[in-house]
Amino acid sequence: MRIHVAASGDTLWAVARRYGTDMNQIILANQLDNPDVLVVGQALVIPEQGREYVVQPGDTLWAIAQRFGVPLQELAQVNQITNPALIFVGDMLVLPYFPYRVRQGDTLWQIARRFGTSMDRIVQVNQISNPAMLSVGQVLYIPREQRPVTEINAYITKTGEEGRSEVLALGRNFTYLSPFTYSIREDGTITEMREILVLEAARATGVAPLLVLTNFRDRSFDSDIAATILRSPELKETLITNIIETMEEKGYTGLNIDFEYVYPEDRENYNDFLRRTVARLRPAGYTVSTALAPKESADQAGLLYEAHDYAAHGEILDFVVIMTYEWGWAGGEPWAIAPINKVRDVLDYAVTEIPPAKIMMGIPLYGRDWKIPWQQGTFARTVSPKEAVQLAARYGVNIQYDEEYQSPFFRYVDASGQEHEVWFEDARSMQAKYETIKEYGLRGGSYWVLGSPFPQNWPVLRNNFTIEK
Repeated sequence: MRIHVAASGDTLWAVARRYGTDMNQIILANQLDNPDVLVVGQALVIPEQGREYVVQPGDTLWAIAQRFGVPLQELAQVNQITNPALIFVGDMLVLPYFPYRVRQGDTLWQIARRFGTSMDRIVQVNQISNPAMLSVGQVLYIPREQRPVTEINAYITKTGEEGRSEVLALGRNFTYLSPFTYSIREDGTITEMREILVLEAARATGVAPLLVLTNFRDRSFDSDIAATILRSPELKETLITNIIETMEEKGYTGLNIDFEYVYPEDRENYNDFLRRTVARLRPAGYTVSTALAPKESADQAGLLYEAHDYAAHGEILDFVVIMTYEWGWAGGEPWAIAPINKVRDVLDYAVTEIPPAKIMMGIPLYGRDWKIPWQQGTFARTVSPKEAVQLAARYGVNIQYDEEYQSPFFRYVDASGQEHEVWFEDARSMQAKYETIKEYGLRGGSYWVLGSPFPQNWPVLRNNFTIEK
């Protein structure tokens, strides 16, 4: 897979020819509604011919395996497809092997080293009887290079049929699915959810569901309701009992606690609640994790940050999700949602308090459209990455890329004369995030939130990682 950034004068036909691939494969991989229009600065995912294949209408996994001469089981395994019937138009599949024609002077050792595999694996795949005897022009099938294994969590707010369809289509990319949200009540009970459809889809795609528990009430996080629970040992135990009953009933495999805007004086009360929760859930085989505000230091001031004790969470829990997004928040000035320099500032502190193998880095799947000049009290509109590119195309503006933030953006003027500024994510910005996960040796990444069309993300993810299941 390659990433191509459209330049002035580019056509899809010319781009396909440049990379030696099929134009229709590019259209499907990027879900291009109007292939005749490319925006200068638009990032495209380019499938590599002979190594990757994008599912077309009418395809079956069996037919694809036959077409490329690979065993069906191996094709399913390398793409982490648990049910061969669950493939979707636009899915970019990787092939277990790709062809290589032997050149003058090649040795099997050199070929294996060049493609990041082993001689034994090439010998096995090609049934070579004498590894020292290679012929110029001989076609060898090279096993796909192993990708590092990572864990991926995805939060989802649409828990009906729309959510079910999305999880079925994307589930092979996730380790965990986190339906948002169960909320706490003052008496230690929790609210109800109708999330059975997305839980069924998670099971069908080999994804472990996490019960998300928050202090969310009346469309915002409530400090007082958290204080009521956290300051009462009896209510803590009642709440844990109710959590376990719901997890057993619904088939959850773990708990993800997202308590936000907790009063600073409840910091130790929160830590105590976590210890009590782990003591009861871990022996029953459940994981326990939290979502943490993106802190850059232990003493960072603010109601969002002060009760989140990084060192304690790192010591008590199985893992944490650090919410490294929302710098460009809806009620603030235009900015990248997750500027990579700020994300790294958070991680630089986090790894001093929490083992990297317990950190899931938050990753946004959305962008925002602000009216400018920005005025206090106004709110940006949330847009998907796909919609952002469509906006740039509609208003005939180029997409720019901020190298410091590793984020695309553009400005446009609407029909009423109002100026706008849009920040969003694309294949390049996601590649920068995945490189960061690898560089810091993190457990993985966590998406907020499904439901925002972003076709380029999934092949970029797959090009970087094998997903832990």
